Amino acid sequence: MAVLPYSDVDSSLKALAGRAEGFGRFSIGGLNGPVYSVTTLADDGSGSLRDGCRKKEPLWIVFEVSGTIHLASYLRVSSYKTIDGRGQRIKLTGKGLQLKDCEHIIICNLEFEGGRGHDVDGIQIKPNSRHIWIDRCSLRDYDDGLIDITRQSTDITISRCYFAQHDKTMLIGADPSHIGDRCIRVTIHHCFFDGTRQRQPRVRFGKVHLYNNYTRNWGIYAICASVESQIHSQCNIYEATQKKKAFEYYTEKAADKEEARTGLIRSEGDLFLNGAQGMLLTGVGEECVFHPSEFYPVWTLEPASDSLKAVLQICTGWQSIPRPPEVCADHMKPAC
Repeated sequence: MAVLPYSDVDSSLKALAGRAEGFGRFSIGGLNGPVYSVTTLADDGSGSLRDGCRKKEPLWIVFEVSGTIHLASYLRVSSYKTIDGRGQRIKLTGKGLQLKDCEHIIICNLEFEGGRGHDVDGIQIKPNSRHIWIDRCSLRDYDDGLIDITRQSTDITISRCYFAQHDKTMLIGADPSHIGDRCIRVTIHHCFFDGTRQRQPRVRFGKVHLYNNYTRNWGIYAICASVESQIHSQCNIYEATQKKKAFEYYTEKAADKEEARTGLIRSEGDLFLNGAQGMLLTGVGEECVFHPSEFYPVWTLEPASDSLKAVLQICTGWQSIPRPPEVCADHMKPAC
């Protein structure tokens, strides 16, 4: 039976810190700060999630309540924060989280649903944000994207997340005029894209490593490589229904180039089911696409299989798990 990574990160509260695989592996969140308890579902005020996220010092934010938080405006998260939903069931709706000019953020075990308004994303990462890990979250039904990563934001990992009931799921790279997005690096692994229509993800300029994800029943394509992007798709499962094209290529012209270009996809060990077509560009060598080992030494990888598919259907997204106990910084003994 397939086993998801991070089997030991629920052993203690802050064991998540610095444990992401991939490009977001250095994110420590609020490791070096105290625990902040959310005690109200109110959008703002003492004990609210917004109050904790705006504080400047490192914080490990946990919840003493369960329920829905209706956000009247984007909730901006400042640097060195962990938003840890383990032990409760918290749903964010109305608007989403905004990670702007920040670093070292961990977002774990939350639900995002029903975001309304122009340009409203579930999690909006822009500009110049880095060292971010989004783990074990459920996201659905926003008016724009579920997760958008743009404007020179980089070194990000998205893992064990569940995506459903949505059109433009994940955009990486803003548009051809934002050539600074060439710095973007994102890892997406062990996620389940369940009937989302497109953008699982769509990539401009950046480098994206996809591995051990399950994408099924898309409406246009599964993943899209556009201007200068490099996508390494490794041991993923692509299961088609009516639309068979898993890989799409869009040609666009970068603002500082004379000629329009598409992006590139390298497919390694992917499983294509029910007639899914993982077409690669002809005449372009896969050696032009980066290999993850150029950037990080190890990651948890197993062959794409029916057992992996089964595990991803039940172990991604928000999970009913207890909040782990607190321990000292060395992760070895009970809290002082």
